[in-house]
Amino acid sequence: MKKLPKDGKRPKAQRQSQTQRLAPMMRALKALHSAGTPEELTPEELERQRRNQEILGRLTAPMAGMAWEEVRLGTMAAAWTRPNRPHGTRHAILYCHGGGYTSGNLGYSRVLASKLAHATGYDVLSFEYRLAPEHPYPAAVEDALLAWDHLMLLGYGAGDVVLAGDSAGGNLALVLCHRLRQASRRLPGALVLMSPWTDMTMSGASYRERAELDPMLTPEYIEAVRRAYAGAQELSQPSLSPLFGDFRGFPPVLIQVGDHEILYSDAEALYARLRQAGVPARLEVSEGMWHVFQMFPIRKAAAAMEGVTYFLLER
Repeated sequence: MKKLPKDGKRPKAQRQSQTQRLAPMMRALKALHSAGTPEELTPEELERQRRNQEILGRLTAPMAGMAWEEVRLGTMAAAWTRPNRPHGTRHAILYCHGGGYTSGNLGYSRVLASKLAHATGYDVLSFEYRLAPEHPYPAAVEDALLAWDHLMLLGYGAGDVVLAGDSAGGNLALVLCHRLRQASRRLPGALVLMSPWTDMTMSGASYRERAELDPMLTPEYIEAVRRAYAGAQELSQPSLSPLFGDFRGFPPVLIQVGDHEILYSDAEALYARLRQAGVPARLEVSEGMWHVFQMFPIRKAAAAMEGVTYFLLER
């Protein structure tokens, strides 16, 4: 296991070179998450973020060699991403998109859905869960359960499904897993979590210590979207902050995170809690990387997808 970085720092020359090379990308990322205070998350701001995420997904999704089929799960939009090459169909991935529970859609889902399908050879089901503040907690959880039940009705065994999610989608995947266990239902075969948001109380040190390093998220943005989603709910309850739940009996979990993220502590603390509960878990830390870096056409994103492949093969 790679030793975890404590300060997120690399040699100064390397940091400056990478900063210059990635500057245009960083500006685009920051524009998607630019709410300065909770009060600035206006309907106009939400619409702008949702529109930009749709555009980002459609522009950057590597769909070559992939089939995209939109379906309806009741009133909810969903889509299958499938490799065009011959592949097994016994396994599937249920992918929960990120976006702070306030943005994200099928267009945004295309990027990681196609990368996951390419890396694993599995069919990937994405779904467009209802968004806050129009539909606060527990709407997204109910929609995730609907998507899970759809896979069960199609004949997939629970153990043949991988739950995957990025950011708030990682939160949703964990909460869904908690919900299934509370209902005494079978759990997925594994979880793949990219930059997961696990602690809505924001208790981790990285929210303060890495705020200047993070090119994408700000503590103010996190405060804004959690208020939109959770309202006056108790933030430490596991259905909002799954970090504080009971992980005994959970399936194997892969956690990927960049060392420049304010959510770094969320990933690190989740890994520790899983290990304490006896859950097979792996934490992969990518140096110099930002929130959900796996979305972008860079070498470390490709390496992260290879990490997903190896994790599932070992499982």
